[in-house]
Amino acid sequence: MKHALSVTRDADFSAWYQSVIAEGDLAEESGVRGCMVIRPWGYGIWERIQRLLDDRIKATGHENCYFPLFIPLSYFEKEAEHVDGFAKEMAVVTHHRLIADGKGGLVPDPEAKLEEPLVVRPTSETVIGTAFARWVQSWRDLPVLINQWANVVRWEMRTRMFLRTAEFLWQEGHTAHATVDEARAETLQMLEVYRSFAEDCLAVHVIAGEKPENERFPGAVSTYSIEAMMQDGKALQTATSHFLGDNFARAQNIRFQNAEGGLDYAQTTSWGMTTRTIGAMIMVHGDDDGMRVPPKVAPWQVVIVPMLRDQPEDEALLAYCRDLQKELVGQSALGEPIRAMVDARAQKAANKRWGWVKKGAPVVIEVGGRDMAGGNVSVIRRDRLYREDGKLDSAVQPRGDFMSGVADLLVDIQGELHRQSAERLKAQIAPVDDWAGVEAHFADGQKNPGWVDVRWAKPTGAELEQVVEKLKALKLTIRNAPMGQTGCDDGPCIFTGREAVERVLIGRAY
Repeated sequence: MKHALSVTRDADFSAWYQSVIAEGDLAEESGVRGCMVIRPWGYGIWERIQRLLDDRIKATGHENCYFPLFIPLSYFEKEAEHVDGFAKEMAVVTHHRLIADGKGGLVPDPEAKLEEPLVVRPTSETVIGTAFARWVQSWRDLPVLINQWANVVRWEMRTRMFLRTAEFLWQEGHTAHATVDEARAETLQMLEVYRSFAEDCLAVHVIAGEKPENERFPGAVSTYSIEAMMQDGKALQTATSHFLGDNFARAQNIRFQNAEGGLDYAQTTSWGMTTRTIGAMIMVHGDDDGMRVPPKVAPWQVVIVPMLRDQPEDEALLAYCRDLQKELVGQSALGEPIRAMVDARAQKAANKRWGWVKKGAPVVIEVGGRDMAGGNVSVIRRDRLYREDGKLDSAVQPRGDFMSGVADLLVDIQGELHRQSAERLKAQIAPVDDWAGVEAHFADGQKNPGWVDVRWAKPTGAELEQVVEKLKALKLTIRNAPMGQTGCDDGPCIFTGREAVERVLIGRAY
């Protein structure tokens, strides 16, 4: 069986990942280290993610706004733990003008040095907290529920497109509440929004849970995540939700008069999901022919490829294909009108077909003269590309039969991708009772055999630091403690020997 990509997952998973991005026209290098150009197909997927997630965010009562890209350095200095967590990743603007250096180049003008350096937004807790301090005076002003879609910059040393870039796109939600209970409920509500979005829209099965103390967002009281498993067994943190307590409120003086007339500090939260989700979809759904995009987030769900021959009959064939498109967009699937397009480019039909296969369009229809004459279409289902004999599964169907079943077909593809993701995750989590079992499980350094599920006593401080170093030696991290645990089965924590209070997942991660 010959595949569309030049490298397979088994041969080199990292090279395969880069090949999917390049050959699927998702993104490319920009000329700026760690930054990428997101091409129309990749950005179209992000637009779908934005639209669907934005609807869910607004349905929970949040409103969109926008805050500046540049943040005064003094804002960060108010919150010591937060700035320490991001200090090594900050890009800083110090001058506002360039001058010629006399050698044909440009240099910052010494006379144009800023009075205060400006940090290029790594996250917005500090600048939004400053606004909250202005907006919140009374308990009647609470809660404040906002979200923004923006770009951020974190100066990563080791970058990989979509997974870890110096600049990336995201949404960041920020809220302020009168009580701890309200803020904690908000944090968990948004964690559930992310979990259900990943499952329902991205077709990525995830595990929602709380991060250990050492993995918390800088300045947070509690951090929660959704973790997805990639095909190579590694974990990818796909979204986070943070309960910040009053830590940021105290640093930024977000105080309000309560109903009894006293002054309280607000309880705040923040939460976000990024373009990293596209990287997750590649590594969860992709195959040796490229990307497989779930229909809910595919820019085009059905792509019609006319087999043009530069002949007079091409005009009639294009008219037939455009009539198919018109009929398709008049139907609905997965709660929205079907997104269908005709690829009328003057290229060989086979090249166009394989181009869409590599991009991962859910359904590709090829239409030639014989198809048109017989009132048929040749249908390729991207999630099941080959027959049992290894040949491309291009099924000729009567046009009417295809049209009557296309909505169910898209629903089935969405569900099948999720089913495969769920089966993979469940099959690659193993319960382990002691540290020797962990070492044995991850003994082969060239393999990433999923995650292990272990008992945990929630150590803190120096004891936790010892655990982290022990894990680091095997290139492991604690992913999270899954939500919904009603108690831990009897037995000791594999690290401390004390009675365990919960179970956590451990694995290698991106």
